[in-house]
Amino acid sequence: MADKTLPSVTADSVEEALHRLSKKPGVKAWLMLDRSNGAVLKTNGQISLIRPARSTNKTSLPSPTGGSFSTDVNVNTNNETQAAQELASMVWSFLSSAGSLVDEVDSEDELKLLRLRTRKQEIVIVPEPKYLLVVIHDTPPV
Repeated sequence: MADKTLPSVTADSVEEALHRLSKKPGVKAWLMLDRSNGAVLKTNGQISLIRPARSTNKTSLPSPTGGSFSTDVNVNTNNETQAAQELASMVWSFLSSAGSLVDEVDSEDELKLLRLRTRKQEIVIVPEPKYLLVVIHDTPPV
């Protein structure tokens, strides 16, 4: 019988997959968040064009400390950083609520994917063991 183990996920394979994702048509931006606390680990695209920063105060999400991922697009403005942190905070809150719903419905079940589709865009949230991947892309025509 053939070995059906999944290939190991390395930092290089994640980087390559994220790079390919960035090149897909319709992808506006993506964020990678720390699974344990929602801190922004990595971004690509201009988050501030999708959702401009609305406050001048820092959000409650911590900054990453391990430095396991670098920022793919140079986030050189406070506005871009603030917009990414605010979006991350909203995603974190949404994911927590959805996770609570799943737990209340069936405590043995697990949240695997969230899709939020609007007229303008779709936000896809993929929870992984160590991080959350958030992809914002154009809503395909119906």
